[in-house]
Amino acid sequence: MDEGSLDKLLEEVQSGHMSVAEAKAILHDVGYEDIGFARVDHHRTQRKGFPEVIYCPGKSLSQIVEIAERILAKQDTLLATRADEEVYDALKDKFPDVCYNEDGRIVYLKGDKYPSTEGTILVITGGTSDIPVAEEAAITSEVMGCNVDRLYDVGVAGVHRLLDNKEKMDGATVIVVVAGMEGALASVVGGLVSAPVIAVPTSVGYGASFGGLSALLTMLNSCASGVTVVNIDNGFGAGYAASQILLLAEGRNKDDGCGCESEEGCCGDR
Repeated sequence: MDEGSLDKLLEEVQSGHMSVAEAKAILHDVGYEDIGFARVDHHRTQRKGFPEVIYCPGKSLSQIVEIAERILAKQDTLLATRADEEVYDALKDKFPDVCYNEDGRIVYLKGDKYPSTEGTILVITGGTSDIPVAEEAAITSEVMGCNVDRLYDVGVAGVHRLLDNKEKMDGATVIVVVAGMEGALASVVGGLVSAPVIAVPTSVGYGASFGGLSALLTMLNSCASGVTVVNIDNGFGAGYAASQILLLAEGRNKDDGCGCESEEGCCGDR
């Protein structure tokens, strides 16, 4: 339940078209739903501006499908991360409209409540091996209603490739930099742009990269201002954070989901 829906509920009570007991039952229902093996957080949209996301590893197919079913009973948006083809097939059987990004290993269904932003999130990778993590970030941001542009395989081993796209970087509102190996790309980008940069270290690299730890430490020690770092391979976290930054920059927040100023309530409620 978002702010617009809550306003309507209170107006119904005030006008006498709904009893206090009925309103309490609805409000109690939108908190979370205990389904035995999980407690589905239906209140996540009101608090965070986006529904609960399913992290698939460690869950059975039946659990994933049931959680998705409970989410879609109250929302028109779904995001399931680290999903393989088997997960996609199971969800597709139940929800024919879901899509799958094979590179990003992410199943998604974008509802009408999240119209596209004016600003842009630019997702940059050092190499093509970083694309799976980058696509996880990109799809997450797109499903949250953000315009996303991509600039892949422009790492520091051939930094002229990056510099040739300076205009594209300057036009971005938020930049996500995904890189493995030594992870220097985030510092280079951070030193070239005024936009906030979210750095994602990946586990791409040879032995001394220690599964992404080397890139993580490089990014944490960046001397470029405006660079913040998420966990190794956490494309979802980067995409989510970038979206929050962009949505707040455009005056859209968790209360209404879209920032519209219609007297009839949020456009997502119509």
